[in-house]
Amino acid sequence: MRILGIIATAMVGGMVSGAVRAADDPPPAAPVANAVPPEGAVGGLGDVNLFPKRVVLDDRQRVATIGLYNRSAGSGDYEIAITDRAMTPGGDIVDLAAVTDPALKARVKTAADMLRWSPRRVVLQGNEAQTVRVMARLPEGLPPGEYRAHFSAVAVPPDVDQGLSIADAAGNPPKNAIGVKIVPRFGISIPVIVRVGETTLTVGLASVRRTALPDGRQALALAITRGGTRSAFGDITVTAPGAKAPLAVARGVGIYPEVDGRTVTLPLNPAAGPLAPGARVTVTYTDDDFAPGQTLAKQDFTVP
Repeated sequence: MRILGIIATAMVGGMVSGAVRAADDPPPAAPVANAVPPEGAVGGLGDVNLFPKRVVLDDRQRVATIGLYNRSAGSGDYEIAITDRAMTPGGDIVDLAAVTDPALKARVKTAADMLRWSPRRVVLQGNEAQTVRVMARLPEGLPPGEYRAHFSAVAVPPDVDQGLSIADAAGNPPKNAIGVKIVPRFGISIPVIVRVGETTLTVGLASVRRTALPDGRQALALAITRGGTRSAFGDITVTAPGAKAPLAVARGVGIYPEVDGRTVTLPLNPAAGPLAPGARVTVTYTDDDFAPGQTLAKQDFTVP
C-alpha cells in the first residue's frame, strides 16, 4: 500500500457519487452487498482491497475483471485510474513521469493508452464489492513483448470541509484568514500486464550475504538477475539442511523488464535460530505467474 498523494481543499471540485464511465469503456457490473475479500486479495492502510494481486492479458484473453472490496463498516468513494509506472533498480515502483534516467524510461513498455476500464469511480457501502472490467485494445502492428500499466483505486475524502488545518492542529486558529487543510488520500495499486506474442525469461540468483534490519533482526540479502522480454514474479524460499522450517520466505517478488535485476532482503525466521558464517543454504525462486509452481531459479550458497 502506498499513500498516493495529498490534496488541499481549495483544489477539489464537486464530488460525483455513483459510477462514471467513458463512452468506449466496457459496461460496468453492479455492486454486491455483504462481500468478503477472497484469499489472496491485496490491501493496505486504506479500507479497500483489490483482487487479484495482478492482471495478465495475453493473446487468448484481452478482458479481465478486478474486484474492489470495501472492508470497512462505512461507505467509501474511490477513483479508479490506470497509469504508467516504472520499476527502479532498487525495486521501487514510481510514476513514469518522475523517472529522470532516460535509459530506464526508454525501456518501459507502457500499456495505459491501450487499456479501457469501467467504472472509473465507484461508491461502495460498508462490506460491499464491485468489479471493474479492464479491456485491452492493441494498435495494429504492435511488436511482440510485455507491456504494463498499473491499476489504482484511490479513496476520495467524503467531505473536504472536514478535518483540521495546520493552524487548528496547533491550537491557534487565525481569524478572518484563508487556511489550507491537508487531507490524505490512501490508495492501492496492482500491475496490469499485456503480453503480445511469444515472450522469454531467464532468471539467476547471486551474492547472498547476511545483513541486519533496522530493528536488529537478522536477514539475508541476495541479488536476482533477469533477462528476456518478460517480467519475473514469484516466491523466494531459503532452506538449510536439517532445518525443519524455511529460514526465510518472501512472496510476490517481481522484476519488470525495464531492469536487469534487483536486490531483495529477506528477514530470517526467528525460530530457525541465528545464521552463522559458513552455513549452507538453498535459495529457490518459484514462478507464480507464467507457469505457476515452476522453478525459475535455484542455487546453493555458502553464507559469508
